[in-house]
Amino acid sequence: MRTTISARHCEVSDVLRERALAVIERLAQLSPHALDATVVFDVGGPVHRAEIRLHARGRKLLVGAGEGTDHRSALDQAEARLRGQLVKADHARRQARRSPPARPTSPGT
Repeated sequence: MRTTISARHCEVSDVLRERALAVIERLAQLSPHALDATVVFDVGGPVHRAEIRLHARGRKLLVGAGEGTDHRSALDQAEARLRGQLVKADHARRQARRSPPARPTSPGT
């Protein structure tokens, strides 16, 4: 899977870059149809932001964003939000694959 890490108004350390790659690998295990991912770090005043965009097959784009006092906590928050979306999407996909319940037959037919 292709991964892009970028920063706006800040510099990203190598340690944070490695952490972001590890997060993307964990999320990719939940989404077998993931094609590419983008992680964007930003700073606005005292607030650090991280956004993870995961593009999956079928033109689906899932986005998880987080804010915190540092980029690591913002990245963790974004991961948690995106993980919730992936789990929910997987559950919906599994429910859609199940066959509908059998209709009960009436005794007069």
